[in-house]
Amino acid sequence: MIRSRLGDLIASGLFDRLDQRDRRLLERRAGIKSAGDEPFSLDPRGWWYAVPGAAYAGVFEALGLHDRFPVTLDEGADVEDLPFREDAVPTFVTPELDGWRLVFGNLPDLVGVDWDAWMAAAERLSARCGEAQMFYEDGAGGTDLWVVAREGRIRRRRAAYDDADDVGDPFPWEEHERTVTVAQACARLSVDPGGIGASTRMRGHGWLALSRPGIGHENLNALVGL
Repeated sequence: MIRSRLGDLIASGLFDRLDQRDRRLLERRAGIKSAGDEPFSLDPRGWWYAVPGAAYAGVFEALGLHDRFPVTLDEGADVEDLPFREDAVPTFVTPELDGWRLVFGNLPDLVGVDWDAWMAAAERLSARCGEAQMFYEDGAGGTDLWVVAREGRIRRRRAAYDDADDVGDPFPWEEHERTVTVAQACARLSVDPGGIGASTRMRGHGWLALSRPGIGHENLNALVGL
């Protein structure tokens, strides 16, 4: 996933021993590389969040993420392929894409697989970022789910094939669709990960962050559980 000497820096944990000046240089490096990169389609493995780009700093507190490390889109895109410790899973916060930042990677370990935990995470994100959207696609053919939360409350929730999970007033654009899938909803509401490309406006750099405080990025290449 991560190429060149940056990967060695992350895996060795050296970033956690850098002073503030060197940390700022790494942020500058990620910003410069990102400015020259062209956006490309992403595969968040069926589950992701979207938050307004300007308010993304609230993501780290809302999801309990720590030790953030500046990376480019390319360096963070395959976050789920990073080996990780069981108690320190990495999550990727993308650069700003058409005004939004996407959050994905190891979310079952970070958030959990319980319905109440899903909704609570969306509400916490929206409380800190103003708005948060959750998208979940069931690759086994089950119910696609999308959620819009604002200011700490679920404002709209729709399970594409289950009217029982229809919460909140439909958006005007929903009136023209019998069902609204995740792919349709994210394209309307924020950013479709699969539709990102050369015409997408990208700003800033992304972040890799961990689910456990104080551990740094050292030994992330160790076997899970060791």
